Amino acid sequence: MYVTQTTQTLDPRWVAQVTDGRAGPEAAPARDLSWDTRRLSPGDAFVALPGERTHGNRFLGEAFARGAAFALTDQDHPRAVRVADPYRALVGLGRALRLRFPGAVIGVTGSVGKTSTKEAIAQGLGLPATEGNLNTPPALARFFLHLDAGAPAAVVELGIDRPGEMDDLIELAAPQVGVLTAVAPAHLEALGSLEAVAREKAKLIAASELGLAEHGAARAAGLGEVLTYGFTPEARFPGEDLRLEADAVRFRYRGLEVVVPHPGRPAALAALAAMAVAEALGRDLAEVRDRLAGLKLPAGRMERLRLRGALVINDAYNANPASVAAGLEALARIPGRRLVVLGEMLELGDESLRHHLQAARQAAEVADELFFLGRFAEEMARAAGRGRAYRELDRLARDLKAELGEGDVLYLKASRAVALERILEELGEG
Repeated sequence: MYVTQTTQTLDPRWVAQVTDGRAGPEAAPARDLSWDTRRLSPGDAFVALPGERTHGNRFLGEAFARGAAFALTDQDHPRAVRVADPYRALVGLGRALRLRFPGAVIGVTGSVGKTSTKEAIAQGLGLPATEGNLNTPPALARFFLHLDAGAPAAVVELGIDRPGEMDDLIELAAPQVGVLTAVAPAHLEALGSLEAVAREKAKLIAASELGLAEHGAARAAGLGEVLTYGFTPEARFPGEDLRLEADAVRFRYRGLEVVVPHPGRPAALAALAAMAVAEALGRDLAEVRDRLAGLKLPAGRMERLRLRGALVINDAYNANPASVAAGLEALARIPGRRLVVLGEMLELGDESLRHHLQAARQAAEVADELFFLGRFAEEMARAAGRGRAYRELDRLARDLKAELGEGDVLYLKASRAVALERILEELGEG
């Protein structure tokens, strides 16, 4: 496995050249990129990005006080690289860093499963990849800054929540291979409709020399002649004999038995995507299969924990209607008294209530006990025909602590901003 950490530095004069900027006389070479002064280390370059509530320019003084080597900003300062638009400059800088990497770039996007799929491809093929779900232009620029030039290829996750963002990510990452995992309701507040989600996601396939899409996603995105993978004989790269077990998934691919140590259909699709990419790139399938047997996923993705004698499934890193349905499908195969906690799924726009009520009804088919959290909690309990509704996470956590017993199975699911993992802290206390 290649590592991504290198000792490359950012020369402010080179940065000025690739961003059409001007380097101040006191701007010094930087070792890293930062856009948050709370995480800035001495010697970092600070990127003063515009935000929803404030602008990075407000923190220039703090950045320099913390030892920033230079700042990428539209303001004059002796230690600045002044540019017309810091965000566009960052995209340009990221692309210049990416083009210094001679290997291929594999880009992964989708409404569901993109982080797991990115990890499966990277670990299965032994390639460096972006960390966790760091999938925005700043994170990608930083990734390419530290990417080992000796790696044969790299895997990056591309995540969007607004129209046009995929264009920026494609410009920056310049992927030769594009993988589309799913098209489902997500970020509808900004994107507007499922059709808009499909259009944005499909841009990755159109921009890549080699595009692969999950079979259902290809249909949802209206993709014509595209290579597909999936558990259907219609796919160009088909998985066969899929078995969803309580703690693993198994399937066959080109005569090989593939075992992944994680439950749920998304884990199976992630591994199948890795096998499909490997075949398309001419890699040894048996070696990829062997690596997938030890696949590790980031915390919060069907993560299995033991607390208070119960099995806790922490699937609360993020949530949308499709990922909730997939998680509940996996939960149904785990024996024990099942307690389900559903928090809010954010950024679903005008369709939000409908999707929450649908999720509540799906949960009622699987769970023995139901706990709902957030602004739709009472409506969800009514739709499910039972369950407890909460507005406060702390109170829910205390009640769960009293309820959870030996042999129970607790499933946690919500959008990231809900911070449902705080329940784990409460359960972990004496």
